[in-house]
Amino acid sequence: MTMDASVNPPALRSADTARVDLLLIAEMIAPESRVLDIGCGDGTLLRILSEKHGVDGRGIELSQAGVNQCVARGLSVIQGDADTDLAYYPDMAFDYAILSRTIQATRNPRHVLEQLLRIGKRVVVSFPNFGHWRVRAQLMFGGHMPQTDTLPETWYNTPNIHLCTIKDFLALCEDMGAKVERVVALNANGTKLVSMPLSAQNLFGEQAVFLLSR
Repeated sequence: MTMDASVNPPALRSADTARVDLLLIAEMIAPESRVLDIGCGDGTLLRILSEKHGVDGRGIELSQAGVNQCVARGLSVIQGDADTDLAYYPDMAFDYAILSRTIQATRNPRHVLEQLLRIGKRVVVSFPNFGHWRVRAQLMFGGHMPQTDTLPETWYNTPNIHLCTIKDFLALCEDMGAKVERVVALNANGTKLVSMPLSAQNLFGEQAVFLLSR
C-alpha cells in the first residue's frame, strides 16, 4: 500500500468538474481500459475518461434524471442499484470498477465492495472522510451532525447512511483481504496531502481515493 505523497503536491483543479476526486480517479485509470462507473451521476467522470483516456466506459445510475443526462451526452448508462444489480455482471468483466462518493449511501457497503472486487480487476473507491477535523469539531463543540463541503446535506435529508473514516475503510479492506494498491487523501483545497502518519491523513483529509485489487 502506498499513501500518495510529494514535496509540493499540486491542487487538482479543472473546468470539467468541482469534484476533485473524479480528476484523481481519472489519473488512476489506464488508457483504453474497460470501465464500469457505478453511481455515475450525470456522467462527468465517464466523459472525462472517454475524452482523455479513450476508455470503453459503461455506467450504472440509480436516478432516472442522471441516466437521462448521461444518455443525452451519448454515454452508455443504465438505471440500476449498486446494492442489488452488480450481481448480474460476470467475474472480471471490467479492468476497473469505480464507485465514487457512493459507498456511504449504499445499504450494505461490504457486499457492494465484494461485488466490485469480483467484477473488476481493479477497484477505485472514493468517499468523504468522516474523520476530518471539521467533522470532529462540529460534533464535539457544536453537538450536532456536521455539514461540510463534502457532506453538505442536513442529517434528515442526506443519502449517506454508512459514513466512515479513512481508518475504517482500511480496516474493512484488511478484513476482506483486499489489496490496497494506493491511497490518496485530499484536503479541502483538493491538494494531495504530503507524507504523514495515517492518523494525520485521517485528521486532515477531507476525502480519500482508494485503488484496490484482489
